[in-house]
Amino acid sequence: MTRHGAKRGWYGKLVGAALGVTVLAAGASVWTAQAGAVGSPSPRASASATPGGDVTPVDVTIVHASDKGERGVNITIDDGPDPVWTPQVLDVLRENGVKATFCMVGPQAQAHPDLVKKVVAAGHRLCDHTVSHDTAMDTKSQAFQSQQILDAERMITEASGGVRPMYYRAPGGAFTPYSRKLAASRGMRPLGWNVDTKDFELPGTDAIVATVERELPGGPTLLFHDAGGDRSQTVEALRRILPWLKEQGRSFGFPVR
Repeated sequence: MTRHGAKRGWYGKLVGAALGVTVLAAGASVWTAQAGAVGSPSPRASASATPGGDVTPVDVTIVHASDKGERGVNITIDDGPDPVWTPQVLDVLRENGVKATFCMVGPQAQAHPDLVKKVVAAGHRLCDHTVSHDTAMDTKSQAFQSQQILDAERMITEASGGVRPMYYRAPGGAFTPYSRKLAASRGMRPLGWNVDTKDFELPGTDAIVATVERELPGGPTLLFHDAGGDRSQTVEALRRILPWLKEQGRSFGFPVR
């Protein structure tokens, strides 16, 4: 999967302070992962890792398929929530009767719990997209991976009022066997994508639409963004893409769990 390096600078400013506090807290807090090497028993987190009930482990493989079958399409929205763009994306989805999966960055969720709750109330699903959106996650230690995944899970779950993320998407697709196993042990199915709209590069609304039309035969999971900069092109592209997908006989679903 494509590694998105070009859009990451804004996270350094946004979550730098939050990450520093979180990393320090992770060393001492009771919910930090107590995780072993791949091949050892499943990574564990204490019961206080996130609010809510028991966790049911899920498959560790990276999912792309839609629960709507061969004609299904999964709309996935990354990097938010954002107070400017997430409400506009939610409006477009509502107008078209479409449910989506929102892959949230932990500090963003923590900063905007009202938006996380709006996403949940509208019937969309949540996805863990780590704390600092480090696209080199696959080169980092298991302790770092654990902190990124579990801290974000906690932040998102608390912001939502107790609704857990159902998926884990590694920044830039930087999955590892360890991170997939850890996420799956927490009930979060590793989530990939098939159509990278590259909307974060601001290529223009026409280019975003054209990418979807060209690459849709390659698979059902589409990647868009609702944070990280001006997302007006994404909002307008969704206004055109969602009706077009319906015209193609596509059904909107969620990634298989």
